[in-house]
Amino acid sequence: MFGFKKNVDSNIYAPADGRLIALEDVPDQVFASKVLGDGAAIEVTGEEICAPCDGRLVMLADTKHAFGISADNGVEVLVHIGLDTVEFNGTGFTALKAVNDRVKKGTPIIRLDREFFQSQNACLITPVLISNSAGCPFTPETTGKEVVAGESVVIRFQ
Repeated sequence: MFGFKKNVDSNIYAPADGRLIALEDVPDQVFASKVLGDGAAIEVTGEEICAPCDGRLVMLADTKHAFGISADNGVEVLVHIGLDTVEFNGTGFTALKAVNDRVKKGTPIIRLDREFFQSQNACLITPVLISNSAGCPFTPETTGKEVVAGESVVIRFQ
């Protein structure tokens, strides 16, 4: 009625502090081959894994190693914390949010026990995948740079 438009930020932000790497460089063929979707990955240095966008938490694995968000722009995002971390059956992960919770980019979803993962020599490279782009073209950001959870764009939508 007044011509106001809701301004939806379509970009996907780093879910954790760390270093941005190309999905093709992830040392797991399932992610590197993009079978589960395209995106980027973070070599995590912090202890919190956050929402990479505004939306609704639609999936949280029982083992807490992965979660999915339906973004406000219609895009579906999967965050997979570490490689082969499903084998820990939830040990080392603390869920801070629940399925159906509304989240804003940067909202902590999972807390990691870094000491536990280091003792297990676990790889905490965390793929951020676009499982449904809602027909919108996107480009992963340049890799090799340090990123900050909720602040650094890792996937840019046109």
